[in-house]
Amino acid sequence: MKVSVFISCLADNVYPRVGLSMARLLERQGCTVDFPEAQTCCGQPAFNSGYVKDARGSALTLLKAFEHSEYVVSPSGSCAGMVKHYFAELFQDDPALKARAERLASITYEFSQFMVGVLKAPDLGAKLEAKATYHPSCHATRLLGVVEEPLALLRNVKGLELAELPKAEDCCGFGGTFAVKMEALSGAMVAEKGSNVASTGAQILVGTDMGCLMNISGNLEKRGIQVETLHLAELLDRALPA
Repeated sequence: MKVSVFISCLADNVYPRVGLSMARLLERQGCTVDFPEAQTCCGQPAFNSGYVKDARGSALTLLKAFEHSEYVVSPSGSCAGMVKHYFAELFQDDPALKARAERLASITYEFSQFMVGVLKAPDLGAKLEAKATYHPSCHATRLLGVVEEPLALLRNVKGLELAELPKAEDCCGFGGTFAVKMEALSGAMVAEKGSNVASTGAQILVGTDMGCLMNISGNLEKRGIQVETLHLAELLDRALPA
């Protein structure tokens, strides 16, 4: 099975270790992994801000980058959601490009969605003695319907105590450009999320989107709350033998 890594901007520029962890996990499952270097932003910030022409330009670059891919897997539900739900809309006036967008959407998956739904590998044989809590990101859960897959992977990590996060379904306040446009509201939302994380007594906060993890970890650090934040792929990679 050939898998192309769709890294996302935040992972590429801020959390490259997430992409490396994901690639190692996929290779452990027998996948041949590649990284099309022509890939760029999915165009979501521009699209959400009303700059549709700019979003089309970014989307066209991705169509070309992944044109020959068999499967495309991303550590970001937000970016995967953009491809799966909005790329065809961007090219609705061009039948040929729309067809290419629909094909890319059909082979694009969020990481846990691919591991559990396609590879049928909810138990990787991982082991980690720690207490963790899980934050479900909005786009993965609401846009992609990825709810049980991350939890299935976490529950199969031997030795990991999984504490329930109060009001887990509430947004962390990041929301891409929302955090910039609505700074005060975003700050209040992430402060509440940070307090809920702290209340669990967890050593690790696990998530599936770097935007959420960056936002929450910043709040925790600012307040002196000692909770490590890890992408799901990072935790699983750490929990497996070298």
